[in-house]
Amino acid sequence: MPRTRAAAIYGSAEAIEDYYCNYGVNADYRLRLEAGGLRVSGVGGEGEIRIVELPDHPFFVATLFLPQARSTVASPHPLLVAYAAAVAARASLLRV
Repeated sequence: MPRTRAAAIYGSAEAIEDYYCNYGVNADYRLRLEAGGLRVSGVGGEGEIRIVELPDHPFFVATLFLPQARSTVASPHPLLVAYAAAVAARASLLRV
């Protein structure tokens, strides 16, 4: 979705990911989740929730697909790169 952390990480408002899961988020709960602070930042072709994030958290991005499945040493997945960068940034803040 545009103007989300996921879109910034991907460098695009659209990305294609393989999805093999038999489970998902019940669409009936979407409004409750969003009212509780979660932002739906990625959806499938028919509007199914695939990525959620907490905008005010240093790095809370949850997916219903496996970014590591297409990540390699030569071409790491952008979500994994962003996560590692957030961890490193947070660690540098905690060093005394």
